[in-house]
Amino acid sequence: MGAHLAWRYVGDASVETDPLQMPSFPEHKEHVRVATQQEMNDAQLTLQQHDYCAHYLIRLPKCKWDSFPNFLACKHEQHDWHYCDHLDYVKREANEGASSRSWAAAPEEETEGREGRTGQGVGEVGPEVAL
Repeated sequence: MGAHLAWRYVGDASVETDPLQMPSFPEHKEHVRVATQQEMNDAQLTLQQHDYCAHYLIRLPKCKWDSFPNFLACKHEQHDWHYCDHLDYVKREANEGASSRSWAAAPEEETEGREGRTGQGVGEVGPEVAL
């Protein structure tokens, strides 16, 4: 149970990490577009393709044009674009999941006062409408 603490007595104390200043995970980097709006317009990308992976998509047709007969020469560029698109999808889903968890309690709060009401359910008609 305390075997890791023995190094304080046996070894050099300067080598051991300070428990009060433990390293933490790096902060998440902002999602920044690499390609500019002008580069995307020059490459004639559609509006759906104006995303964070557009710089890979700009390179792909250029590679296909440069190595026309060899259609397998641009697999690396295509893989880079698909991988970036997948990572973008994963980040968006993670952000959406976090926001949906915060909204999960909201509908329960709205439905708390509805138990006492009558004439509001499916197939039920209030007395003022029964005529």
